[in-house]
Amino acid sequence: MKLNDVHNRTFKTLRVSLTNTCNLACTYCVNDANYQDQAQNISILSVENLVKIISKINQTLDLQTIRLTGGEPTLYKDIIPLIKSIAQIGPKIKLTTNGFLLKNLVQKLDGNELDSINVSLDALDEDIFFKISKRRSLYKIIEGIDAALAKGIHVKLNCVVIKGVNESQILPILAFAFERKISVRFLEIMKMGHLYADAESLFFSQNDILKVINQKYTFSKMIRSDAATANYWQTSEGNKFGIIANETEPFCGDCNRLRLDSYGNIFGCLSSNTPINITQNIDNEVILEQNLQNAMNQKQDYKFIGSNLSMLEIGG
Repeated sequence: MKLNDVHNRTFKTLRVSLTNTCNLACTYCVNDANYQDQAQNISILSVENLVKIISKINQTLDLQTIRLTGGEPTLYKDIIPLIKSIAQIGPKIKLTTNGFLLKNLVQKLDGNELDSINVSLDALDEDIFFKISKRRSLYKIIEGIDAALAKGIHVKLNCVVIKGVNESQILPILAFAFERKISVRFLEIMKMGHLYADAESLFFSQNDILKVINQKYTFSKMIRSDAATANYWQTSEGNKFGIIANETEPFCGDCNRLRLDSYGNIFGCLSSNTPINITQNIDNEVILEQNLQNAMNQKQDYKFIGSNLSMLEIGG
């Protein structure tokens, strides 16, 4: 099926939220109230159900990538058999994780099921990391990163930059990534969930991030790939870093992502509050195509609006 909108956008990446809970409590994702609420709501979708949904969507859209997210996807108790089952469907499998349980996960994989892993790393200073995540044991994330690299899995780092909290971590995280010859992407804070109407005070822009990096490195901007979430720069030493500038330089114009939450609802856009349930008529090809078209119709034109849904609810 040729599914597109008036801007000729398509769905080629399916982001699958395996669970809507997390073992961290990062301040940009949750506040104390909604963390307690969401922590009670573990995914209801079995491996069998997820594989069926993903397979049906892939048959319709001919996906290029399936990205497993959450919440925290490594909390999904059957993630290993799920990955091995999805690997039979065809598209590349990627994972986004906070890295706390990553070392144990990659040791159980053959090494070729996952095409790449994005690991959230917002600080290398233990106290700053705790201020953001409300958790200690930062070393577990670093061990997970190194375990994935040892397995030959491509790793990228994601760092959400919060004004007044972790700007001091930009250069140390760059050095950490460059030492391992991996790329890192810095993220502008997003207007999602409890920050929907109150993100401005924490906002650290793409230009602000570049100014910090320019204190130590010289760099030039690279050509942006189609449907990429990040702008990339290359340093004079040949290292690469990116910035996901949802607010400063949104990438909505050629976005090709579809989201499946942990209850079987799809969303065509992070800025949409309207879930479309896909499980009830998954075997009906006509209804499936209509649901996917309705999700496509949710897409914004060229500006990220945000949502009062948290990333735990809609999927990271």
